[in-house]
Amino acid sequence: MTASESTAEFSAVTLDDGDTLHVCQDGPREAPALLLVHGSASSVRSWDALVPLLTRNGARAHRVVRVDLLGHGRSDKPDDGSYAIPDQARRVGEVLDRLEVGRAVVVGHSSGGVTATALAERRPELVSALVLVNTGPGLGAFIGPVAQGPAGPVRWPPDDEQIRRLASTGFSRPGYRVPDALLDEVRAMTAHSFAATMRGTLAYMSERALPERLAVLGKPLLVLFGAEDRRWRSSSAADYRVVPDARVELLAGLGHSPILEDPPQVAGPLLDFAALHG
Repeated sequence: MTASESTAEFSAVTLDDGDTLHVCQDGPREAPALLLVHGSASSVRSWDALVPLLTRNGARAHRVVRVDLLGHGRSDKPDDGSYAIPDQARRVGEVLDRLEVGRAVVVGHSSGGVTATALAERRPELVSALVLVNTGPGLGAFIGPVAQGPAGPVRWPPDDEQIRRLASTGFSRPGYRVPDALLDEVRAMTAHSFAATMRGTLAYMSERALPERLAVLGKPLLVLFGAEDRRWRSSSAADYRVVPDARVELLAGLGHSPILEDPPQVAGPLLDFAALHG
């Protein structure tokens, strides 16, 4: 096997607080690191279509690290755990320490960008640069709908139709057939982890908008935003321009989930940016 070939590795990392997180690594281990952080009610699987474009790209191949945040995917889902964003960021930082990843370009999709921002605040030495994909800058940019309030669906587990309605605004085309794998990710959560995750994100964004947080960190920033986002006003991406030298790109014809709708359109600018700042 050559150094440029991709080798997927799955592991369970038990942290100092006793929580166990599911971790996936792809790509040559000696390559520059990219950390991918998924959004709410999702998991490492949301990046599956993008990862090959990041790990099998010749001289631009990367070591890609993905983590199921607490409450998601195959990670623990404790009823007594903290789902606050700073705690999620602390756990991600500890995973990087365990993997001996000293520095990475951190990429967050949707609310994963909130955790990425908190990681840069908490552990700036780990973050060489940030890429936010359809991460709303502040709650004023949200266009909804909120799924029956911040706690989410009243019934748990929700049925397939409820989940499809919840997920439908994540794509640019009304009537888009939500992949079955995404239904599985929601069902894998507990009612508590789902509601607590949503509350954690709302609390963090209510305290201070993301552009204001990022402007003082001095980290290179790339913002990619589907122009047809049905959850956040795409025009709000311009709010990130208060961050010195931030690069903001609207992705024509794409919605809230460009990493699923058109992975190559995300990979191109992401790789260009990582080459400068990785």
